[in-house]
Amino acid sequence: MMKYLKQILMLSVSIVVLNVWLLRINKATIYRGGNATNMYEEFIVYGLDEPFLYFIGILKVLAALGLLVGLIYKKLVIPCAFVIAVLMFGAVVMHFKVSDEIYKCIPAGLMLVCSLSIVFISKSEAKLLS
Repeated sequence: MMKYLKQILMLSVSIVVLNVWLLRINKATIYRGGNATNMYEEFIVYGLDEPFLYFIGILKVLAALGLLVGLIYKKLVIPCAFVIAVLMFGAVVMHFKVSDEIYKCIPAGLMLVCSLSIVFISKSEAKLLS
C-alpha cells in the first residue's frame, strides 16, 4: 500500500514541478509571489536575480526528472525528493518574507509535504528490507 502511495506522490510531485517550470514559467497564476505575472518577476519580488532563477529551475527540473527515473532506479528517490523538499521549504519562506497571502504558499507547502512523505516512506521501506 505504501509503495503505491509513494509512487503516486512521486508522479504527482514530478508532474507539478515540470508543469510549473517548463510549461507555466511565463504564465500568470494566483499563486505567484507579490504581483508577479511570471517566474522571472516572482524571483525579482523575492529579491533574487536571474542567474538564481535558472539555478533553482535547473535543480527543480533535474530533481523532478530524477523522481521519475526513481520509479525504476530506486537510489535516486530519496536525494531527489529531499532536494525538492528543501527548495519548496525555501519557496514557502520566500512567500512569508514578502508577506504574501497564505493561499499563495499552498502549492509550495503541498509539494513540501509530498516530498517529505516520499523521503519518509522510502526510509521506512528501507528499514523493513534490512
